Amino acid sequence: MNIKNLLIEFIKDESGLTAVEYAIAGGLVVGGMVTAFISLGDGAETQILKLADCVKSPKGALCV
Repeated sequence: MNIKNLLIEFIKDESGLTAVEYAIAGGLVVGGMVTAFISLGDGAETQILKLADCVKSPKGALCV
């Protein structure tokens, strides 16, 4: 085979491209999950702290 045919075959071969697409998609999913956990984590921590204060207070004085 000559170089031109090898280059054409290389361009048409998409088997490696699929792996790259999956890697990019996986990275985007993980990035989205990290962002969601960070955003939800702050709100969840606030609610847990409020609940803990409510439980500690006498007769639920701090509960609203």
